[in-house]
Amino acid sequence: MGFLRLLKRQGIQVQPFKCGPDYIDTRFHSLASGAASINLDTWLASEEHLRYLYSSYGKDADVCVVEGVMGLFDGYSRMKGSSAEVAALMDIPVLLLVNARSIAYSVAPLLSGLANFSPNVRIIGVVFNQVSSISHYAHLQEACQDVGVECFGYLPNTKSLKMPSRQLGLAFGAKKRMDLQMDQAAELIDKHVNIGRLLEVCERPFPGCEEKLDSSGNLTIAVARDAAFNFVYRENIAQLDRLGKILYFSPLKGDALPAADLVYFPGGYPELYAYRLQKQERLMNELKKYVENGGHLLAECGGMIFLSRSLVTRTGEKRYMMSGILPLDCTMENARLHLGYRKMSIAGSEWRGHEFHYSEVVLPEAIPSVATQQNAKGIDVPTPLYRYKNVIAGFTHWYWGEKDIMDLWNL
Repeated sequence: MGFLRLLKRQGIQVQPFKCGPDYIDTRFHSLASGAASINLDTWLASEEHLRYLYSSYGKDADVCVVEGVMGLFDGYSRMKGSSAEVAALMDIPVLLLVNARSIAYSVAPLLSGLANFSPNVRIIGVVFNQVSSISHYAHLQEACQDVGVECFGYLPNTKSLKMPSRQLGLAFGAKKRMDLQMDQAAELIDKHVNIGRLLEVCERPFPGCEEKLDSSGNLTIAVARDAAFNFVYRENIAQLDRLGKILYFSPLKGDALPAADLVYFPGGYPELYAYRLQKQERLMNELKKYVENGGHLLAECGGMIFLSRSLVTRTGEKRYMMSGILPLDCTMENARLHLGYRKMSIAGSEWRGHEFHYSEVVLPEAIPSVATQQNAKGIDVPTPLYRYKNVIAGFTHWYWGEKDIMDLWNL
């Protein structure tokens, strides 16, 4: 985020990307750079689609910055789905960010291993993080010299840069603090990292882009968008835009439900705003009427929770009433993390997505799942997909950047 903010402050037009399925980091990128961040995920999408995304969104930028996911070679199956795979796929140079806390010259074999492990991954150098002193940095530089890996600089160990939790970091009250931290990180990078040399080493001809023909759809799509519902993949929205006209509305503000052919409730953190959401009786009644009249509605994770009857808090002390469209009750009490890639087949079509949530459904047998989902290893998982009339809802965040979302109603 500091790097993105520094480029923005220098008047450089930057396009951020994110390896993997994370829809929270992309929001942080946008906050830092002012540009919408795009996911590049080899599990969710085809190689051709990823090349199209990288070239089409990056073609007008001065600099493209892709944040990795986990370790460089960590994927869902060895290197599959890793940052290294994405870098090799589009010949993106790799800058290593290495945590140097409690390590000095021993970083040499680590750097040597990373730099030489795969000939298809072009590592151009390293920046060290959490460096304690100038003498500490000198040992790290010696390690770089001995293994032939260029060092572009370092970031000193700075306690004030501690991030809030990812959840609270997205709350409006924390954005001012995060802005200040991004500026502070940008100043540290400007002082301790040779940005000019880094950009020089990374410069290369940009790949061409085959123009994607937009369909001229005539649908009207209503999309819930506010602090409670905002976990979206940018290209999903682009696909909805190709189907017709998008109308945004805020459940938190009590906006009326727009007249639409499709209503989309993305995920988010409804538990943070449950008290306000339970007061939106007008919207709940409008949604019920829309659904009972056969309207198409897609709800993911937090969006599905809003369609349930109630939500219990983490402590179990408070129950908030939701819209009651689905005969489900959700809880955060004693919740555990549900995480991973998901795929399912419906009417001969395969859909892929990602599951990340702590909430759970109470008595899930109250309404049967209409599909079986599998993880990246092809093993069945108990993640449900619910269907009531033309409502399709579940915990999975589906990616349809190269699909027609209306095909989902063929199940």
